[in-house]
Amino acid sequence: MAVIAWFVLVPLTMAVYATNLPSGPLGSASPAGYGLAYRDVAFRTADEVRLSAWYVPPRNGAVVMLLPGAGSTRTAVLGQAAVLARHGYGTLLLDTRGHGRSGGHAMDFGWRGGRDITAVVSYLTRQPGVLPGKIAALGESMGGEQAIAALGSDPRIRAVVAAGVTGMQGADHGWLPRGIDGALTRGLEWVMYTAAGSLSGAPRPVPLRDAITVGYRPVLIIAGGGVPDEPTAARWFQAASPSVRVWVVPHAGHTAALATQPGAWDEPATSFLAAALNPAAAAAVSSTRPGAAPTAGHAVMTGPSAVRAGRPALP
Repeated sequence: MAVIAWFVLVPLTMAVYATNLPSGPLGSASPAGYGLAYRDVAFRTADEVRLSAWYVPPRNGAVVMLLPGAGSTRTAVLGQAAVLARHGYGTLLLDTRGHGRSGGHAMDFGWRGGRDITAVVSYLTRQPGVLPGKIAALGESMGGEQAIAALGSDPRIRAVVAAGVTGMQGADHGWLPRGIDGALTRGLEWVMYTAAGSLSGAPRPVPLRDAITVGYRPVLIIAGGGVPDEPTAARWFQAASPSVRVWVVPHAGHTAALATQPGAWDEPATSFLAAALNPAAAAAVSSTRPGAAPTAGHAVMTGPSAVRAGRPALP
């Protein structure tokens, strides 16, 4: 009975929790606290969910949508917005559906993210000062997974930076170990994800490795070196396409790269975006095969860029 409870009740409980979370408060922080001029904006998805966000206009013609993780609101990505703004990037900080001040029902495996992201991109394409082909996404955890999945359906997204991504469904977990441990985990996940789909009615997104290969647009995955699964998952996703880079940040926890290395986060992220949103540079990124595996103890980039100690060398 204990085994049955473990394999049924535990994943069912997790599925119920993920599909029935109440929206958390937005809090008092805002871009103004970082010296950023912004405005509150709202727009609707194709299924008539009202989404709420902050919009910081660009100075360089490029804009990055910022997607927080499960259970978080747009305030969780204010630090990233401040860094990007220093380099001229506009940002749209989103409360995904069921979070913060956005309407709709939360699904904390992120399966409805495609509808939200499509609405964001459509909004951004209508804004003055946003140039064609200059829209990217930066997501944390669930938000990063949603951003990668959206590559498979929206060609207007030219690049993605994704932190702390390990997958949204069983099809994304080919990085799990083989043997009994991996088999047990896959069994638990099958029950959990099947129940979550039935409870929420949300369609399963395209597997992340499949989305990555659509158009081979540049992707930077930032993995916390202090979370064993993250580098493993990141390299498994990287194997799907030469357009994927991986930056492993030593000792960083889940989505804690900016907090762990605030001085080092700036250059990899902004240099990647600068290259990716330049069509010629993006083509060069997509045509280069991944490089060597990272060296333990250093914050390094694997993929098209060279690897050196301390900080990644970017084109």
